[in-house]
Amino acid sequence: MKKILVANRGEIAIRVMRTAKQMGIKTVAVYSEVDRHAPHVKYAGEAVCIGPAPSAESYLRGDKIIEVAKAMDVDGIHPGYGFLSENAEFAELCEANDITFIGPRSKAIQMMGDKLAAKDAVKDYDIPMVPGVDHAITDPKEAISIAKEIGFPILIKAAAGGGGKGMRIVEKEADLESQMSRAISEATSAFGDGSVFIEKYVTSPRHIEIQVMADMHGNYLHFFERECSIQRRHQKVVEEAPSAILTPELREKMGQAAINVARSCDYIGAGTVEFLMDADHNFYFLEMNTRLQVEHPVSEIISGVDLVELQIKVARGEVLDIKQEDLKINGHALELRVYAEDPLNDFLPSVGNLEVYQLPVGEHVRVDNGFEEGMDIPIYYDPMLSKLITFGKTRSEAIEWMIYAIDNYHVKGVQTTLPFGRFVCKHEAFRSGNFDTHFVKDYYSPSTLDEASEVEAEIAAKLALKQYLEDQKLLRVPN
Repeated sequence: MKKILVANRGEIAIRVMRTAKQMGIKTVAVYSEVDRHAPHVKYAGEAVCIGPAPSAESYLRGDKIIEVAKAMDVDGIHPGYGFLSENAEFAELCEANDITFIGPRSKAIQMMGDKLAAKDAVKDYDIPMVPGVDHAITDPKEAISIAKEIGFPILIKAAAGGGGKGMRIVEKEADLESQMSRAISEATSAFGDGSVFIEKYVTSPRHIEIQVMADMHGNYLHFFERECSIQRRHQKVVEEAPSAILTPELREKMGQAAINVARSCDYIGAGTVEFLMDADHNFYFLEMNTRLQVEHPVSEIISGVDLVELQIKVARGEVLDIKQEDLKINGHALELRVYAEDPLNDFLPSVGNLEVYQLPVGEHVRVDNGFEEGMDIPIYYDPMLSKLITFGKTRSEAIEWMIYAIDNYHVKGVQTTLPFGRFVCKHEAFRSGNFDTHFVKDYYSPSTLDEASEVEAEIAAKLALKQYLEDQKLLRVPN
């Protein structure tokens, strides 16, 4: 594999290209008209415009990307995450044109992309499942009957998607029909498929996921867990590895369960198996993401591997040269997704110009970044600016480095999730490890962020005044 096209933009495009260059592989970027001067375009060896700003006319145009790949004599395509990364048709298109898709085969993408098909696939592997049904439901009467059987609260979920879309928690029978209609409508709009299913809602859930990797020779590895319970609107904001609550025995059990999920669909490449964990530390299979995850850096740091490098090697047909027993957890890592969102206004996107954009530096700080000072934030794409990652020998040390990094990450022109990240790292529930996916609902509000800022400003003012008075004493000259 001598040349790779990265079918993505922003920080993940640069992240993939960085490893490719280290491996001596040439890189090709694709970009939309609005991204003409974006950092990933400058970073690549070659770059080609593939269309107007809307992703449907550029980054989602698999046919155009294949055209570019063939014209540029590309050997492989890395899809990153989002866009075409879990599109089985695009993977097939690559295969049909003798271009290596750096990811799983289309069959696995298709199977795991449908939550009901995924549940059916893992049945024979004794994977713990949340009580519920294994078929799509459209009849409210059937839904009521099922809900009564498994007990409220229940969760209505879109079969074809994720990211919290087409998902509704229903506490009582009276709300079921209306919430079901909304879930079906939202799923149809987001995924073109209104199929929904019902399962028991796990109260006080934690979101634990396992990073896996598989080669073409029947070898499977897991790279331990990531804790992803700090979420807003069912989407992750803060992730860490390892989890503060897993014992070595539970970690091994979940790791083997994740490998069995990968085996169930003859998986190849990097993937993530997601689990829900209840208050009693029982875990249940949620879904498999058939791509590299946004939060993969924390797994890389604690396991000492480059997951993109392994993806490329596996795609070339190489045998994984690591054994499970060789992998050990080393230290602790945190990641904050730095979004151009306003945490004081329900995390709504904050569009504007990056008047000031200065990244933190330090031996315990890593920033996977996709923007530069002076750039505008496009309205067409996900508003993530970067991933801020810190690490230390212990969880406490990694948290303190994150606070340091946030305080030294300077942004003006747009609102970001940096203050929210600081709030999380300072909060006792997070620091103690005693939290779940309801952290935002239970502890966070814009007023708490405002209050925290006011207290810190007052402390800073008092310290400044104290320093000023001490300086004045030193400057006084005796008569």
